[in-house]
Amino acid sequence: MSDKEMEVLDELSQRRGMSKTAVLRQALRLYQSVTERIGRGEKVFVEHPTTKDKAELVVL
Repeated sequence: MSDKEMEVLDELSQRRGMSKTAVLRQALRLYQSVTERIGRGEKVFVEHPTTKDKAELVVL
């Protein structure tokens, strides 16, 4: 991993109170879930909590 990627992993680990391994495992499960849904033709969105604006997640 690059230095920047390691910095992001360190930050997420500290912010979430999780080990780096746990953060990576969670990220892999999320990526797998999103990839499977998109593979079935579904769309995945995130929604702003107050404005309810939606943005579609795109996996390249």
